[in-house]
Amino acid sequence: MEQGVEPVIADVFDADAVQAEVRRAQPEVVIEQLTALPTTYTRESMRAAAPFNTRLRLEGGANVLAAAQAAGVRRYLRQSIAFWAVPGIGLADEETPRAFDASPAVAADARVVTEIEQRLLRSANIEGIALRYGFFYGPGTWFNPDGDVAQQLRQQQFPIIGNGAGIWSWRHIEDAAIATVAAAERANPGVYLIANDHPLSVRQWLPAFAQSLNAPPPLQLSVEDALKGDGGADAVYYGTQMHGVSNAKAKRDLSFQPRPLEWVADAAVAHAG
Repeated sequence: MEQGVEPVIADVFDADAVQAEVRRAQPEVVIEQLTALPTTYTRESMRAAAPFNTRLRLEGGANVLAAAQAAGVRRYLRQSIAFWAVPGIGLADEETPRAFDASPAVAADARVVTEIEQRLLRSANIEGIALRYGFFYGPGTWFNPDGDVAQQLRQQQFPIIGNGAGIWSWRHIEDAAIATVAAAERANPGVYLIANDHPLSVRQWLPAFAQSLNAPPPLQLSVEDALKGDGGADAVYYGTQMHGVSNAKAKRDLSFQPRPLEWVADAAVAHAG
């Protein structure tokens, strides 16, 4: 309240309640960040969370968008996901197709986020902006020294699969907030990839993360063994096929200046020492 913020709790599946609160607030801009991911990052926990997370984004998001339109909101931002572009050479941009033919869960999620993006971008009388975030790291995320993935690395439970060629695009949680504010203020309607400057393969970032934690090196797992394991084809996709993304549009239009992936720099300094 001291900073002019008034928190409100409402059931996002109750369309009337959402509409009432949006009308009462009379915002110029709505930023929708609906998600329901688990605290622990495992294949099992992600699969368990997926149905409700999908419903929240599809149904809950539709209610928020409808409320914004009814209230005459000028601009609407919603979170999306950067890392499901079709695998290919170089870095994907905002026009690169989604990986609808990827592993089962990846393909299904790619279809869901594409549907949600298109619902917004085709909406009349509102400036729709989809922010495709890369992997969050930093305080409060899975990829932090006190996060779930760090703990798995300490226990050698997060292996490099196959050649480790899957390219991950990262973005610090605070940089995501900075980019979102910039988009709310001056982005053109459309899609923006919000990621740092240097996407890295799993075989690059994972050992560096382990080293920064003083954890043992990650184990190596063959594609054949990974396909038999809990993660199956989805784990193989993330580990060997994922396509990195370009942040050129965000840097140009939003003056986005992301910080480098801190644990890679930490590992380089440690190695030099």
